[in-house]
Amino acid sequence: MVTIKDVAKVAGVSTATVSRVVNGQGKVGEQCRKRVQKVIEQLGYRPNGSAQALVRRELKMVGVITPKLSMTFFGTLAAGAEEMAREQGYSLIMCNSLYETQSELDAIDSLRRQGCQSIILHSEYSDDAQLIALAEEISGLVLINRFIPQIAQRCVWFDNLSASQQATRYLVERGHTEIAVISSIYQNGDPADRVVGTRQALQQHGLELNSNKVIESTANIDGGKEATEQLIASGQHFTAIVAYNDLMAIGAMQALHQHGIRVPHDVSIIGFDNLPIARACIPSLTTMNYPVEEMARYAVELSLILARKEHPHTKQTHLFISELIERETVRNLRVVQSEDKSVGE
Repeated sequence: MVTIKDVAKVAGVSTATVSRVVNGQGKVGEQCRKRVQKVIEQLGYRPNGSAQALVRRELKMVGVITPKLSMTFFGTLAAGAEEMAREQGYSLIMCNSLYETQSELDAIDSLRRQGCQSIILHSEYSDDAQLIALAEEISGLVLINRFIPQIAQRCVWFDNLSASQQATRYLVERGHTEIAVISSIYQNGDPADRVVGTRQALQQHGLELNSNKVIESTANIDGGKEATEQLIASGQHFTAIVAYNDLMAIGAMQALHQHGIRVPHDVSIIGFDNLPIARACIPSLTTMNYPVEEMARYAVELSLILARKEHPHTKQTHLFISELIERETVRNLRVVQSEDKSVGE
């Protein structure tokens, strides 16, 4: 690793001069400054952010990097992280990666330059090797919503597989055998795991998931509408929809309503995340609770422990599971069939 002494030696100046250039403080001649900056770039020197922060007596900080803070899910994550950071006497810095690997790496570098050693990263596109290498460099790096076995002690993650299995079983136990899935087109692990979970739960009941009833779109309200429009246009018969998230579920409800298809009388819907909008829509949405706020709080706590080089929690993994929130968008067909049978008799 390149040190400040290496830069000073190549540039032919003292380490104090290099420090003044890096910190932008003190008097340094323009030619000397340019020479030092050129050497820094050539050698790839990265200042010790922690030391700089100590010199400048900066506030203690926790960094959080998410793909897009404006999305409700990530806003909820940030709220949980900020709450725990404040309780611990830390300030929170938020960064958006915009679903780009390089943006994630740039955000991490920016946080480190500010002296931040506690970083919560929601990474969807950086590969495992990159993240393992970063974990070796950053003592307080914690991954949220991702699991990498080699750094399991730094991963706070959610069991998508069991959650989608639970959602599907809930529908099957209420008489739904023709189930469709509207999933996210984003190429990360969550959508794939949830489709697999639905397929496995159906197989356990002797049923199959028809691939023609699995439609991918963007993970928002418009995407939910678009995917449901495709389902309706395909002519496939379905009595229930498992949606990737609550936003897609609400988009599905809108599309069904526009076609005169009643929820839950004609088609039942179950979402994921348990966002506030799930309670506010009519009918209120049955959904799987994704404890993202609780996970974020836990991730900050774990990050601070690791950054202080204290012993982390004894669990090898930090796994969170879902809870089904029963509301009004799932109809029990077994009760309906039983009532119809009674009338016929």
